[in-house]
Amino acid sequence: MTVRMRHTRGHTGNRRSHHALTESAYTACSACGALRLKHHMCEKCGMYRGRIVIDMKAKGERQLKRRQEKMKAMGEPTSKAKQESSSDAR
Repeated sequence: MTVRMRHTRGHTGNRRSHHALTESAYTACSACGALRLKHHMCEKCGMYRGRIVIDMKAKGERQLKRRQEKMKAMGEPTSKAKQESSSDAR
């Protein structure tokens, strides 16, 4: 077995020159103004290229209903304060 030659720092740096990370390119949503990734649906309103892909309001209502059913099954009371605070956090 032969001993391999050691690479210089310059050679190693040249090889690693393409390993740099780039910053994500965000744009403002045309409907709601929230920042979103290019070529992706808006997480706030569910629109992409001028049409609604996902109805985010209905999705939020479904999640709230599932959360309430889960709490009820666990035996914990659901109060209005908990519901309001969870909807305000979004």
